[in-house]
Formats: sequence, structure tokens, C-alpha cells
Amino acid sequence: MSTSPYGGRLPNGLGLSVEPRPGAGLVSVALTVAVGGDADPAGLHGTAHLVEHLMFPRAAASDGPDGGHVARVEGAGGVCNAETHRDHTVFHTTVPAGMLTEVLEWEARRLLTFAPTESVLRTETSVIAEEIRGAAAAGGVWEAALAALHPGGRDAFGTAAELAGATTADVDCFFRRHYRPDAMVLSVVGEADPDRVAASVDRFFAGLPTGPAPAPGSTPAPAPARTAAPATIRTAPLPSPVSGAALGHPLPDPVLDRSGYLARVVLAETLGRTRLPRLTRRDPRIVSALVTCGYHGQWLGGTAPDLLLAQFATAPGAGPQAAADGWREVLTELAERPADPAEHRRALNALLLACHRRADSLTARSVSLGRAALLFPTAPGPDALPGDLARVTPAEVSAAARALLSGPCSVTELTAPTALTAPTGIGEKR
Repeated sequence: MSTSPYGGRLPNGLGLSVEPRPGAGLVSVALTVAVGGDADPAGLHGTAHLVEHLMFPRAAASDGPDGGHVARVEGAGGVCNAETHRDHTVFHTTVPAGMLTEVLEWEARRLLTFAPTESVLRTETSVIAEEIRGAAAAGGVWEAALAALHPGGRDAFGTAAELAGATTADVDCFFRRHYRPDAMVLSVVGEADPDRVAASVDRFFAGLPTGPAPAPGSTPAPAPARTAAPATIRTAPLPSPVSGAALGHPLPDPVLDRSGYLARVVLAETLGRTRLPRLTRRDPRIVSALVTCGYHGQWLGGTAPDLLLAQFATAPGAGPQAAADGWREVLTELAERPADPAEHRRALNALLLACHRRADSLTARSVSLGRAALLFPTAPGPDALPGDLARVTPAEVSAAARALLSGPCSVTELTAPTALTAPTGIGEKR
């Protein structure tokens, strides 16, 4: 077995990355497509999400006794899933190593035979409508901050009313336009021989049609972050299990300003690990607080625009101003005085451990390789990330805190069903 990594492209443009891990016993395959919610056509918000669902065809008579795609994977002792983001969609499958050839064939088959029926379309739009309702019940905080800081930005879930009008012709057109081999990367991590994988991929995926490129203007470019005079942008209140507030800040472009982006990642970890817990202990108005960096907490999980988001649960009657005051307080502390070496090292170590966990997980690693190849082709790959994080200094983190204080900020009030109910379930003071 060859143990040398392989990376390249097929003649039809499909990217391929293979990272062998002899003895792993398992293999993970990720298909990453450079299309997400930003490409949804006008009036059909959620089309990218819908196509993701339709890539998991349910069992039909023509599938034979092994059922549909999910049944085949699970029958082989594996697992599969997918995620639609603002700028990409990723499908990932992990199976015993002996099933790799079959999985590659199944992956190609569902691309080559994509032809959803009306009944399947209606079933999946109903499933997505439930997901949308669930996301709304969870608060939609990230989406509200994105729309405030990046006018025109929206979530990748979709709009149930618009998806209800989607037709098979709509989704077929979207699929043919965007699911082109030159807009995809197939990444394989685990017990796999690169030469054999390349031969199998060439055999199974060579027939993918290249299709038309996206028409000019068909994929609207996200609006840039507001960079005029610093402003607090208030959004409509959102229902929440507990009262509080969410505060959002735009993140730098992770390619054009990688050091600035990573400084904010370290800032978020420092605040969440030490500064916000201290705040909840000394300020009775604040029950709990957390801060995340990147799309729903996935830093380097997408291109710009992206957000740093702080969420606070406050005591009854405290109001959103208590959260805003506490947030500015912890930011000002770090802006005026950088963290000491021990605190800074704890934050870095936690982030480095997260990097190692991603690398150890075959699924997370295959997804990371695909994202890096499609979203950040000119930036250092995942293996450079631990070194880049380790080079972030306390002074750079302090500068990141000053940038947040002087830049735009969205504020979303979170309203509980009744002010008489004490906040529960998201943390207590110690």
C-alpha cells in the first residue's frame, strides 16, 4: 500500500485529496461542493439546503434489497451526513476500510442519477420546514446578527413558504448549474491506498457532466460588513428560553487577514475560558455568558462574512443593557491590559487541543481538507493551523479586543416567555 498523500484533479476538474492512515481500519470520504445558501435563487431561499436533502434518496423499488443511499451506508456499518453552509455544502461518510470502493461508487451514483420525483421533493420540503421551525425556536441569533452586520446576509436553512413553491425543474437546474466537478473536492482519509483511490475515482466520477458555469450575477455576492462610523445596530427581539442579549461582531477575512482572524479566535477562547466566568461571579445581573467564533461556533468553517457572537443570560429585570455593559467591560479589560502569559497559554492550549482532535477524527479531517481546498486554496492548509495559532501574541489579542470595541456591533434582545421564571439550563454561578 502506498502511504504517500495524493492531491490533484481529474481531467473533468474534480479535486481529489487522499491522506492514508495505515491500520486505521476505517475510512472517511467527504464530498465538498462550492455552493451554499448564498447561491439560492431569488424567491427560493433554501434551494441549496433542499438539494442537500435530495442527495440522500430514500429507498425505492429500483434500489433493490439494499435500499437507498443511507441504508446502503448503514448496512455496511458506516454513517453518513451532510451540512449546508452559506458558501459550501459538504457530504461525509465513514465506513470500514474494506467498503471504500463501494462508497466511492455510491457517491458517484447519486451525483450521476440525481432526478428527484415530485413526491420526494414534497417530503423533503416538509422535513426542511420542520428544521426551519426548530431553528427559529432555538432563537435564530446568529442569523439576526449576520443580517444586521452584513445587510442582505441570510441563513442557509431557507424559508418554508418559498420552498413550498419549489419544483423539480428548479432543483434540477440548481443542481446542474452548481454541482459541477470543477466546483467539487473529494477528500479521503483513513486506511486507503492513494493510487487505488485515484483509479476508482477516475473510473466512477469521470462521467460527471461539467455543466454550465453559474450565470453572471446568479450568485449574489455577500454585502461587505459596515465599516463606516462605529455603530450599535439593534435588531428585533427574539424569543428565548431565558432573558438576555446577543452581541455580534464581524470577523476579518480569514484569507486576507489570517492573523487578525486568528487573534479573534484566541480572544474568544480567552474571554469564554476565564473573563466571562469571572464576570458572572461578580455581576449579579449576569447569570451566564458564552462566546463563539465563526459560523455557529465553527471557526474557519466558512469564508467572509463571518461573526464573533457573545450570548448572555441575565437575571429577571436586568435587561439587555446589563449584557452590553458586561461585554464592554471584559473587552475593555483585555484591550487595556493584555492577558498574562499563563492565561494566554491556557487559551492557546485549548485551541491547539481542538486542532488535534479535528486531525484525529477521520470525518473531521476529511471535511477540513475539502474545505481548505475549496474555500481557502491560497491559504496554508489545516496542518499549518497549530503553528499559526501558537504565534498569536497577547498583544495581538489585546488589539483584537480594541477592534471589537471600536467597530460595529449588533445587539439582539432575548426575551423569555415570562419574566417570573428564573433562568435555568445554561449555567449557574459557582
